[in-house]
Amino acid sequence: MSLTFKKPKKSCSDRNCPFHGTLSVRGRVLDGVVVTAKMDKTVVVEREYLQFSPKFVRYERRRGHIPSHNPPCIDAKEGDRVRIAECRPISKTVAFVVVEKLEAK
Repeated sequence: MSLTFKKPKKSCSDRNCPFHGTLSVRGRVLDGVVVTAKMDKTVVVEREYLQFSPKFVRYERRRGHIPSHNPPCIDAKEGDRVRIAECRPISKTVAFVVVEKLEAK
């Protein structure tokens, strides 16, 4: 793993875990808030960003939802602030993995 993140205290046997499995992390690293954690080992992370509008010469706030793999050793819940990193596609919609829990709710 080329990017450095704090290793979780818990251990897991998930093969799609960047710390205890074989999943490599590359590309973008984003921060966001977990909106839903109802799926099995998957969470939806909402991130806010600014988009420039040339017509009005100002920025507008936008939101994006990113489905991310949630390894059992991290186990992010709804409302948690997390850091996600890009990885290879794990499923049809999931191409990010939760690598760090920044702030628990």
